[in-house]
Amino acid sequence: MIPVFLGLGSNIGDRKSTILSAFGELSSFLQGARLSRLWGSRPLYVANQPDFVNAVATGETELAPRDLLIAVNLIEAAHGRDRSREIPKGPRNLDIDILLYGDLVIQEPGLVVPHAGLRERQFALRPLLDLNPGLRDPSSGVAYSDMAKALPEQGIYLLV
Repeated sequence: MIPVFLGLGSNIGDRKSTILSAFGELSSFLQGARLSRLWGSRPLYVANQPDFVNAVATGETELAPRDLLIAVNLIEAAHGRDRSREIPKGPRNLDIDILLYGDLVIQEPGLVVPHAGLRERQFALRPLLDLNPGLRDPSSGVAYSDMAKALPEQGIYLLV
């Protein structure tokens, strides 16, 4: 079993319910699944869209990294995500990113772990730190809490 951290985001429809529903589905392959508090965030890359609801889920899985990616993509699709029709970094029903997969560093086509944007995104770092304030980046050894402190606020706010 490998500990994983998954970032969840939604800014279309009933955002909170979507996150909670997706967490329930993730729990089917995450042993001891836990969910961070829910955070709101203004869009970071494409400004003209609704605010996001973000969270991080954690647990242990037996799935290999590529199989985990397939599983989370199926959950996204079940919630109406169609990557072929969306604007990159634009509105979406559900986005699930593999933030961390144990302490592995993975650089493969379509799969980068730690997630490539993790270090620059308060909307991922704050909920990640809710679950484990002592986490360190497996590539650099730098504490994610230090990374979060170094970033601007980025319009993130606590919902629950």
